[in-house]
Amino acid sequence: MDQKQSGDLEDLFPFQPHPASTNELPRIIAIANQKGGVGKTTTTVNLAACIAELNYRVLVVDFDPQANATSALGIDPRSVDTSMYDVILNGVTMTDCVLHTQWDSLAVAPSNLDLAGAEIELVSAFNRERLLAGAISSVVSEYDFVLIDCPPSIGLLTVNALTAANEVLVPIQCEYLALEGLGQLLSNVERVKTHLNQELYISTIALVMFDARTKLAGQVVEEIRSHFGERVCQQTVPRSVRLSEAPSYGQPIIYYDASSRGAIAYRSLAKEITGA
Repeated sequence: MDQKQSGDLEDLFPFQPHPASTNELPRIIAIANQKGGVGKTTTTVNLAACIAELNYRVLVVDFDPQANATSALGIDPRSVDTSMYDVILNGVTMTDCVLHTQWDSLAVAPSNLDLAGAEIELVSAFNRERLLAGAISSVVSEYDFVLIDCPPSIGLLTVNALTAANEVLVPIQCEYLALEGLGQLLSNVERVKTHLNQELYISTIALVMFDARTKLAGQVVEEIRSHFGERVCQQTVPRSVRLSEAPSYGQPIIYYDASSRGAIAYRSLAKEITGA
């Protein structure tokens, strides 16, 4: 990475993420990145499956109106009777929303397109930033990990997710332009921490879509590790056709192709995050 890019990188990251003080269960993790197309939902779904495979009880909260996490876990969003929209705005209990997947210890609170209207409807809602936190608190004792798949923007849905979470996992595409949204995300996390959720911290940065054939990818990884230290997972997730295919079959990568590079990478990433 040239000198100008390195200097720009320091401008993007004005502070270090707060170190984890505890990894006690249950852990509520928001998977967030304001930039779209960086593997956020892929990381949510595949980490959830790999953590469940380690015999933890896992709930995926699909809080993205695109509902990609729901469909990637084998559930058709169009067939869902009760979604996170109903939980947040219609007073439906989280218990009535959660669906068990076909895999042991892995459940999902599904999304559908109705959630797209929630950003507008939440503006006038009472206690609007804490609605998701209240919903998750009613079921969190039944799980070891709750992973919240956030929309690729900072609106009231993502603010709800950050207010509900204990920690944030940020997937970063190993390309320079992918870093630009990160500084903005970290600033917004700090704002939520200051005003809404004092316990929130950036616990994990996951390096995804890594292409070992390009020099730039290696330089980006080096810069991020240099700045964020132990918050950056050692395991990188490679670009993989099999990872891209798996959601269309409604399967996490470890069930779609257990021997693929993507499956191996996400299993390793899950062990880092859980400390297994």
